[in-house]
Amino acid sequence: MGNTLCELLSDPRIAKIAPDAIRRWDLSREPFWNKTLPEIRAQYFSSNIAGGMERLYAAADTGEWYYPLYSEAECAAEPDREGVNVVWLPSSGAAADERPFILLVPGGGFVNVWNLTEGWPVAAQFNDLGYHVFILTYQVGGKDGLLKKNMEDFARAMRLIAANAEQFHVKPDRYITCGFSAGGYLICLWNTALGYPAYGLAKPRACFPVYPGTSMKLDDSYKEMDPDEAFALYGCSAEEAAESEYEIPEHSNGFPPTALFLAAGDELVDPENSKMLARALEKLGIPCRLEIGPEGGHGFADGTGMCMDGWTKRAVSWFESL
Repeated sequence: MGNTLCELLSDPRIAKIAPDAIRRWDLSREPFWNKTLPEIRAQYFSSNIAGGMERLYAAADTGEWYYPLYSEAECAAEPDREGVNVVWLPSSGAAADERPFILLVPGGGFVNVWNLTEGWPVAAQFNDLGYHVFILTYQVGGKDGLLKKNMEDFARAMRLIAANAEQFHVKPDRYITCGFSAGGYLICLWNTALGYPAYGLAKPRACFPVYPGTSMKLDDSYKEMDPDEAFALYGCSAEEAAESEYEIPEHSNGFPPTALFLAAGDELVDPENSKMLARALEKLGIPCRLEIGPEGGHGFADGTGMCMDGWTKRAVSWFESL
């Protein structure tokens, strides 16, 4: 695509989701706003943004693709719910209707949601592999127990999908979760007592966390966490959170088969997070795959042009082999 990011995100077909290309980030102030996608890929992000944009446009052309999860009244009561949605990107694959769908959850450190790199391009890859995808744009920020609110976002998404299962060509109890960084933590949390069991919803058939955080106890830094920040995220103190389901490896008995993907040089999330979870799952006898690329750092997204290229194919191939 030769157009600039500004021109691509200004397309009226995607006006509903364009502000959430990176949720709560004004991209018009960034140096790459008026650069083309090849320039952005060369200088900023390696993800195949062009492929993601093309897939998003194709879905938007159908007129059925964007679904808010909260009513206007609910958003007025809690403004952080504004814009929480799922985007439906169906696959044209012949067997897609019979496969589990994928609930895709981009990362963003609980302050942003990176649809631009970890949402649309990754969904396009899964579509090409024959899987229907729903991308969740969830609540970020907030001052009171954000993570529990995110679990409600998950439940809302699952119930909307179930209510429209015939239209979406899916079976509501057959799904895979895939999440990145903070989104990877959320899909892990969904497998604890705070997630699908609390809402009476089906267990995922598989889980694909990508460079996720999983443990508060890797070091003692959580003990120095600002109390207000801890309450905003957990709804309790950091010490209380560390002794609860928020410490994922100690509460992993509800996990489905899980494939983890990360890079050894991750500078933001210690790879030991994934290793700890893998060890916990193996101890419980839950099928687990752990792939650690030799380089690439944090945020490799769809892996385009990097050592993690093709991880989406390896993930579904592993699942299909179970």
